Amino acid sequence: MKVIKFLTFGLLYLFGHPLWAQKKPNILFCIADDWGKHAGIYGNKVVKTPNFDRLASEGVVFTNAFCGSPSCTPSRATILTGRYPHQNEESGNLWSTLQTKLPNYASILAQNGYHVGLERKGWGPGDFKVGGYEQNPAGKSYKNFDEFLEKRPADSPFCYWFGSQDPHRVYEAGTGKASGMNPADVRVPAYWPDTPEIRNDVLDYYYEVQRFDREVGQFIKKLEEIGELENTLIVVTSDNGMPFPRAKANVYDAGTNLPLVFYWKGKIAAHATNTFMSFVDFAPTFLEVARLPIPKEMSGKSLWPLLINQTQNHRNEVFLERERHANVRRGDRSYPIRAIRTRDFLYIQNLAPKQWPAGDPQPYFAVGAYGDVDPGPTKDVILQDSAKYAYYYRLCFAKRPAEELYDLKKDPEQVNNLAENGNYQSIKKDLSMKLTQWRKETADPRMAGKQPFETYPYYGNSAKTEQMKN
Repeated sequence: MKVIKFLTFGLLYLFGHPLWAQKKPNILFCIADDWGKHAGIYGNKVVKTPNFDRLASEGVVFTNAFCGSPSCTPSRATILTGRYPHQNEESGNLWSTLQTKLPNYASILAQNGYHVGLERKGWGPGDFKVGGYEQNPAGKSYKNFDEFLEKRPADSPFCYWFGSQDPHRVYEAGTGKASGMNPADVRVPAYWPDTPEIRNDVLDYYYEVQRFDREVGQFIKKLEEIGELENTLIVVTSDNGMPFPRAKANVYDAGTNLPLVFYWKGKIAAHATNTFMSFVDFAPTFLEVARLPIPKEMSGKSLWPLLINQTQNHRNEVFLERERHANVRRGDRSYPIRAIRTRDFLYIQNLAPKQWPAGDPQPYFAVGAYGDVDPGPTKDVILQDSAKYAYYYRLCFAKRPAEELYDLKKDPEQVNNLAENGNYQSIKKDLSMKLTQWRKETADPRMAGKQPFETYPYYGNSAKTEQMKN
């Protein structure tokens, strides 16, 4: 009798489970461009994100979601391949390519009956044709969601990538304040000076975050209108942190800890989770949701057990990295970083500490001095009076030591480096060993003394000079 009851329960679970529904689910992936963890659900009182907050309150919202690399191209490659940036060859760099030999969840879904497409910014920036793709690796490009749905074969599930270009710079100055936001309400982080220019710069960034949120709301409305909301997994996130000094292109939390929500009406229970997830986990999750095998070449692991509350712990730490962002150093050199982020500490290895982390100070390049930091008022304020703001200049632009260690409970904004503090040496040693072990397990080419990221072509449009090539 016990065996019969067990089998009956198992069959009911199996065939009643949302993944085993007769109809395969749709996947809507909404990704912002340079959006840090700034939303109402995360406690921000200035920026208004009602649509993200609605999904978060009714879905699964993450507080510890981390991109693989704080740079557009490698971050988006990691989402597609389920592999760490250094495993994606050229796509570990900005303005590169992505090889078709690497696994790609969008391609796998397309090969298995899904209608796959994208709007605006998919994988990139870079030249995907060099890697063997005829169209963007995230899918065929469509003008908008309506056109995509019109081309959808009858009864086919869909996977749609909405790649907004908000809140990427350049901003229209004053739009944030003009929209009704108050500069006095901005909380300026510890690594920038508190000036009116910077407060207004943040508001202009918030203005574009709100525009992205409104577009997410339009997708929700459309799914409701066509009766697909209950059969669609909606994911909303960003590729890397905000385009400000010490954020984007840096492995500090401001560059890597991102907003993330999973929503599937009636299929996943609403809850907040503080377990860690890495962007390598997206691809395995989407494949499991589509009831497809996960390629062994993927390094990530599916979030599905976490989403349906079968487990509360997914990861205890995440690993972070970056290679060449823009071509902003003499000889196209990279600024390689490897790091481990746990609940209590961030440990960073700067593998080329003699290089400038934000790019060379000499304006050899079309993007100007310190070109890994996007141009804007906050950057200008710090650089135009670097003597007055020497402390902030050091944090945002100066050369950095080979190791950094931050105690997140005491220093959540990561400005007090404890790598040489005698009280933290055992912690540093333990984190260094874990980081080294991960690099070995994932075949980081730099562990073998190789430096392929220095030689991969840069397909960006920035002008180069002969002096720069030397």
